[in-house]
Amino acid sequence: MIKIAIPVNDNHIAEHFGFCQKFALISIKDNQVITKEFIENPGHKPGFLPKYLQGKGVSLLIAGDIGGGAVTLFKELCIEIIVGAKGEIDTVINQYLQGKLKSTGSICEAHSHDSECE
Repeated sequence: MIKIAIPVNDNHIAEHFGFCQKFALISIKDNQVITKEFIENPGHKPGFLPKYLQGKGVSLLIAGDIGGGAVTLFKELCIEIIVGAKGEIDTVINQYLQGKLKSTGSICEAHSHDSECE
Protein backbone atom coordinates (compact mmCIF):
# COMPACT_ATOMS: atom_id res chain seq x y z
CA MET A 1 0.00 0.00 0.00
CA ILE A 2 1.13 3.55 -0.73
CA LYS A 3 -0.03 6.71 1.04
CA ILE A 4 -0.05 9.92 -0.96
CA ALA A 5 -0.24 13.45 0.41
CA ILE A 6 -1.63 16.23 -1.78
CA PRO A 7 -1.76 19.87 -0.64
CA VAL A 8 -5.28 21.14 -1.33
CA ASN A 9 -7.11 24.46 -1.63
CA ASP A 10 -10.81 24.13 -2.47
CA ASN A 11 -10.47 20.58 -3.92
CA HIS A 12 -7.62 21.68 -6.23
CA ILE A 13 -3.90 21.19 -5.81
CA ALA A 14 -2.50 24.18 -3.93
CA GLU A 15 0.02 26.28 -5.82
CA HIS A 16 2.58 25.88 -3.03
CA PHE A 17 2.41 22.89 -0.74
CA GLY A 18 3.35 24.66 2.50
CA PHE A 19 0.59 27.25 2.30
CA CYS A 20 -2.34 24.94 1.52
CA GLN A 21 -5.60 24.86 3.48
CA LYS A 22 -5.56 21.07 3.90
CA PHE A 23 -3.76 17.91 2.89
CA ALA A 24 -5.58 15.08 1.16
CA LEU A 25 -4.19 11.75 2.37
CA ILE A 26 -4.97 9.00 -0.10
CA SER A 27 -4.17 5.33 0.45
CA ILE A 28 -3.76 3.21 -2.67
CA LYS A 29 -3.55 -0.55 -2.90
CA ASP A 30 -3.52 -2.63 -6.08
CA ASN A 31 -3.87 0.59 -8.11
CA GLN A 32 -7.17 1.46 -6.39
CA VAL A 33 -8.02 4.23 -3.94
CA ILE A 34 -8.73 2.59 -0.59
CA THR A 35 -9.18 5.68 1.60
CA LYS A 36 -9.21 9.45 1.14
CA GLU A 37 -9.20 11.80 4.11
CA PHE A 38 -8.49 15.48 4.61
CA ILE A 39 -6.44 16.96 7.42
CA GLU A 40 -5.90 20.62 8.22
CA ASN A 41 -2.50 22.08 7.44
CA PRO A 42 -0.83 22.31 10.88
CA GLY A 43 1.15 25.35 9.75
CA HIS A 44 4.10 26.28 7.60
CA LYS A 45 7.23 26.11 9.75
CA PRO A 46 10.66 25.46 8.21
CA GLY A 47 11.40 21.73 8.17
CA PHE A 48 8.17 20.70 9.90
CA LEU A 49 5.82 19.47 7.16
CA PRO A 50 8.03 16.72 5.68
CA LYS A 51 8.44 15.08 9.10
CA TYR A 52 4.77 15.63 9.93
CA LEU A 53 3.64 13.92 6.72
CA GLN A 54 6.14 11.10 7.23
CA GLY A 55 4.54 10.56 10.65
CA LYS A 56 1.20 10.15 8.87
CA GLY A 57 2.69 7.31 6.80
CA VAL A 58 3.13 9.29 3.59
CA SER A 59 5.52 7.83 1.02
CA LEU A 60 4.63 10.10 -1.95
CA LEU A 61 3.91 13.82 -2.17
CA ILE A 62 2.11 15.18 -5.22
CA ALA A 63 2.40 18.97 -5.27
CA GLY A 64 2.22 22.02 -7.45
CA ASP A 65 5.17 24.20 -6.53
CA ILE A 66 7.59 23.47 -3.70
CA GLY A 67 10.79 24.94 -2.31
CA GLY A 68 14.15 23.30 -2.77
CA GLY A 69 14.72 23.02 0.98
CA ALA A 70 11.53 21.01 1.36
CA VAL A 71 12.53 18.79 -1.55
CA THR A 72 15.81 18.04 0.22
CA LEU A 73 13.98 17.13 3.45
CA PHE A 74 11.50 14.88 1.65
CA LYS A 75 14.38 13.09 -0.10
CA GLU A 76 16.21 12.62 3.20
CA LEU A 77 13.03 11.01 4.57
CA CYS A 78 12.77 8.80 1.46
CA ILE A 79 9.46 10.34 0.43
CA GLU A 80 9.05 10.47 -3.35
CA ILE A 81 7.90 13.76 -4.86
CA ILE A 82 5.95 14.59 -8.02
CA VAL A 83 5.89 18.37 -8.59
CA GLY A 84 4.15 20.63 -11.07
CA ALA A 85 0.76 18.93 -10.74
CA LYS A 86 -2.35 21.08 -11.30
CA GLY A 87 -6.10 20.63 -11.21
CA GLU A 88 -8.73 18.85 -9.16
CA ILE A 89 -7.35 16.20 -6.84
CA ASP A 90 -9.52 13.37 -8.20
CA THR A 91 -8.30 14.10 -11.74
CA VAL A 92 -4.68 14.14 -10.56
CA ILE A 93 -5.11 10.86 -8.67
CA ASN A 94 -6.61 9.25 -11.79
CA GLN A 95 -3.64 10.51 -13.83
CA TYR A 96 -1.30 8.98 -11.25
CA LEU A 97 -3.14 5.63 -11.28
CA GLN A 98 -2.95 5.56 -15.09
CA GLY A 99 0.79 6.31 -15.03
CA LYS A 100 0.25 9.63 -16.79
CA LEU A 101 1.34 11.97 -13.99
CA LYS A 102 4.94 13.12 -14.44
CA SER A 103 7.01 15.53 -12.38
CA THR A 104 7.79 18.82 -14.13
CA GLY A 105 10.61 19.76 -11.75
CA SER A 106 8.78 22.94 -10.66
CA ILE A 107 10.97 23.88 -7.70
CA CYS A 108 11.02 27.34 -6.13
CA GLU A 109 14.74 27.34 -5.31
CA ALA A 110 17.50 25.02 -6.43
CA HIS A 111 19.05 22.76 -3.82
CA SER A 112 20.56 19.40 -4.46
CA HIS A 113 21.20 16.64 -2.00
CA ASP A 114 21.89 13.01 -2.65
CA SER A 115 20.22 10.47 -0.44
CA GLU A 116 19.88 6.73 -0.52
CA CYS A 117 16.47 5.31 0.19
CA GLU A 118 15.71 1.68 0.72
